[in-house]
Amino acid sequence: MAQVEKRGGLLRKSSASKKPLKEKVVLMYDEIFMNEDPSKCSPRFWEELFLMKVNLEYLEGKLESLDGEELMKIKDNINCLFQHCIQALGEEHPIRVVNALQTLCALIRGVHQKNKSTSGFDIINMLMGFDKAELCMKNLMESLDSLLCAEGSESLKSLCLKLLLCLVTVTDNISQNTILEYVMINSIFEAILQILSHPPSRREHGYDAVVLLALLVNYRKYESVNPYIVKLSIVDDEATLNGMGLVIAQALSEYNRQYKDKEEEHQSGFFSALTNMVGSMFIADAHEKISVQTNEAILLALYEAVHLNRNFITVLAQSHPEMGLVTTPVSPAPTAPTTPLGTTPPSSDVISSVELPLDADVQTSNLLITFLKYSSIVMQDTKDEHRLHSGKLCLIILTCIAEDQYANAFLHDDNMNFRVNLHRMPMRHRKKAADRNLPCRPLVCAVLDLMVEFIVTHMMKEFPMDLYVAIINHFNPKIESYAAVNHISQLSEEQVLEVVRANYDTLTLKLQDGLDQYERYSEQHKEAAFFKELVRSISTNVRRNLAFHTLSQEALLKEFSTIS
Repeated sequence: MAQVEKRGGLLRKSSASKKPLKEKVVLMYDEIFMNEDPSKCSPRFWEELFLMKVNLEYLEGKLESLDGEELMKIKDNINCLFQHCIQALGEEHPIRVVNALQTLCALIRGVHQKNKSTSGFDIINMLMGFDKAELCMKNLMESLDSLLCAEGSESLKSLCLKLLLCLVTVTDNISQNTILEYVMINSIFEAILQILSHPPSRREHGYDAVVLLALLVNYRKYESVNPYIVKLSIVDDEATLNGMGLVIAQALSEYNRQYKDKEEEHQSGFFSALTNMVGSMFIADAHEKISVQTNEAILLALYEAVHLNRNFITVLAQSHPEMGLVTTPVSPAPTAPTTPLGTTPPSSDVISSVELPLDADVQTSNLLITFLKYSSIVMQDTKDEHRLHSGKLCLIILTCIAEDQYANAFLHDDNMNFRVNLHRMPMRHRKKAADRNLPCRPLVCAVLDLMVEFIVTHMMKEFPMDLYVAIINHFNPKIESYAAVNHISQLSEEQVLEVVRANYDTLTLKLQDGLDQYERYSEQHKEAAFFKELVRSISTNVRRNLAFHTLSQEALLKEFSTIS
């Protein structure tokens, strides 16, 4: 018997004399792309369709292959398919629900690809029809809300979040995505909060939920009242805020861990040996190869939480064992392709505020410390556009934190001392500091260290010497006198430092006026363009990460292996 090979929706026989056979689901798709209503000849057409395994690639490809005129001819069938997908979401049988969710993803992405140059209104018309759009989206959002809040399948919840991310990122500029008007009216905010406040759900879906919320908050945020902004700003439930903080902390910790692993690889590898042989000639080149994808999506979520919700500031200081030093069994997370913006979710979070006791022998940490470490890595190299965006966003977040009264209280609290190991850029004129003997100090010291490190490592090639003439004029004669008296032609670093210390008290500097006054941070007036471009980049990469295999049905079918 000839063997059957499956490829692109075709069932190919090994015999070259016969035409390839199409899958049943592909044949049904072809019927939808005809001008006639497919249910006329087959009354059970829609019922049977959602029992078939979805062929995402074929369905999206078919939509993209049609020109505008051809697509308009089958608009009624596309509308009908969209409506039957929504109806199937209310079915008791999970296989139908899964297939309906995946079909919706394919429809949304396929129609968008075909209508990139048109307005969001045209996409709504092609998917649902203007006359039925409001009711369709109401039913869709209610179904997704019910699935996300139900006690049922975690795989279904994951697919619901994927569909929502697909819906939100269907256009690069999310503020031009008119479909989101219905997502504003039919809010899923409470469903997102429930995921974040419930540890099992948070471990499975926390990352997608946080990224989804960050994107929804940025829909037309300067032009109209965004209900997600309003609701996020007043959240005061401790479990929810802590859950959000844990998701962000885990994602940033994962980045820090990957960087540290790569750094250790370089130190113990060929580049280290080469550097030791020829001195520090190649230290900058070796450092540049230590590159880990940045994560603007999770940084945006942290920014929105800090900027909008004063209650979240308390989460920054919540102490817990340092992530990476504590091991607990976790379920493996599905892998997905990494992108320059790091929108792929990390592995499940390994802690919660009540799951792990603090151990005197384990270094304690908190979200702020994790963020400071992340910032110290990202700020080392801002030549790359994505790292530059990350570095700027880190500084904006620190600005928001520094302007908060409560944050200042715990930053300067002498009773809250931590050992913060910031990453420092390798430089020829200084040795790498030892990590082991770091003192425990108030967190404000770590913030100042980070700022000083940023200034030192990002100086201009043409140093503005006129600003430092007073200092140079004061110390140069002292250094020359010291050398002459002691008959030393070239002073060592320690001897110069000794002269500076001995003569520091006699140095007179004019203090700048108004250093105690500052203009408070305002996003809309100063950084609106930056955030518009940042959100566009994140949206593009989130959509790219929703690749075919991330919506694969294999795991879902295993979970629903009993078909009634």
